[in-house]
Amino acid sequence: MLLLAVFQVLHQPPLPPPSDFTKRAHTYSIVAYDSATGDLGIAVQSKFPNVGGLVPWARAGVGAVATQALSNTDYGEKGLELMARGAAAPEAMRIIMRTDPQPSQRQVGMVDAHGNSASWTGDSTFDWAGGRTGGRADGQMGGKGQLIVGHGYAAQANIMVSDATVRNMAETFERSRGSLADRLIAALVAGQAGGGDKRGMQSAALLVVRAKGGYLGGTDRYIDIRVYDAPDPIKELQRLYALHKLYFFTSDSADLIPITPAVQKELEAILLTEPANQPQKWLVAPQPSLNDTFLTALANFMYWENYDVRVRMDGKIDRVALEDIRKNRAGHPRR
Repeated sequence: MLLLAVFQVLHQPPLPPPSDFTKRAHTYSIVAYDSATGDLGIAVQSKFPNVGGLVPWARAGVGAVATQALSNTDYGEKGLELMARGAAAPEAMRIIMRTDPQPSQRQVGMVDAHGNSASWTGDSTFDWAGGRTGGRADGQMGGKGQLIVGHGYAAQANIMVSDATVRNMAETFERSRGSLADRLIAALVAGQAGGGDKRGMQSAALLVVRAKGGYLGGTDRYIDIRVYDAPDPIKELQRLYALHKLYFFTSDSADLIPITPAVQKELEAILLTEPANQPQKWLVAPQPSLNDTFLTALANFMYWENYDVRVRMDGKIDRVALEDIRKNRAGHPRR
């Protein structure tokens, strides 16, 4: 009878997925804090469209949250509010879990502006599911049904090929250098190398907040990039991040170079022939020096081309912008 029962179990047809399966953001993510800059951020990838509209939440000077599996926005909205009132990330998570009707189906990562972190994986999430938090010594690893706490970051994943995704994210984030955004993307790449989502790839997002770090200091959304749907969303995220740095990051003093007579002549060739298909060009005639006429024409051209944050009027030009100008016109003179 026992052998018959075992045979019947082994040959049962697979159970159908739960009715809310397609609503779940099957995801791997990392939330983190940068003690040097105060930046807080999230990087996330999923086999789910527009994961950036569901999972990442952050507020400058407060915290960052990733709410996934069967995503519950309370962890984002209320979690940030609780942290703004002084709750540490693990405390904020526990408070929300008490009123959550389905905590077993959630997966959440939180970090606050002091670096306290927490990760929760409900015991009804799909294998492989679990998380890891950072620590001043060794981080803590946890599986389903566990809330783990640590410092600096929290990485979590569900419906993964194995726990290698979380381990790769954590280890890469810990040893990488550079800005928080650079480290988050490196962790995401490493997570995919560990197997990633069992079902493949579809969308990704990167959110980093910094006080007055947004466009011209008007917002705290220092970086907010979402890949809604793509064959390789991480590669597309990297491409968009490079564009974001070009168009939204202000000039580094090390990248400022003088506009020499040769550079002026090179730029005048553009200013005398653009905007394309319009009769009035930025410059009517070549200028004898770096005068106001030339500098104003160059500034107007750069605004037109969306180099707003890199415009100058001091006889210098941003090397990054100049290289992009050259690249965009290589072999394709505009008239």
